[in-house]
Amino acid sequence: MTGRVVVIGVGNAFRRDDGAGPDVIEALRARAFEDTLLTDSDGEPGRMLGLWGPQDAVIVVEVVHAHPGRPGRLHTLTAEWTARCAARSASTHALGLGETFALAAALDRMPRELTVYAVEGADFGFGRGLSSAVADALPELIRHVATAIEEAHERLGHMSAPSHGRGTA
Repeated sequence: MTGRVVVIGVGNAFRRDDGAGPDVIEALRARAFEDTLLTDSDGEPGRMLGLWGPQDAVIVVEVVHAHPGRPGRLHTLTAEWTARCAARSASTHALGLGETFALAAALDRMPRELTVYAVEGADFGFGRGLSSAVADALPELIRHVATAIEEAHERLGHMSAPSHGRGTA
């Protein structure tokens, strides 16, 4: 049995640029890909792991802090890379994607494939709305993720074209 394509926009729409992940999901809903779960998440590891199965192709859309940063710059990351980054840092409160992927691997809950599309953010203060750098990068980020969805469907043996109905959840 083949899996689905699961696209997760991680972020908080009330923390300025952190809302880019959910914004990408909202933009992709208009395309209504078949066999695709389009959802957003606050990034809590237990909820994240519950969104995918072992046969799924998972695409995560996230905003990252980079030092030194270039707001609006796009990155494509693998789960292995983000998990290695988590091994170099520690926190007693907020877990990031790296820790989530390391936990998934330890629990044998990794999906068939997992890729992260990230944009560097500039403003993570309280409020709605993206900084101009992230807003300007959003159309290209959406194109990258839409292409990744189509390619994942091809690898999973699904139809790659969007349907005219809503994506499946």
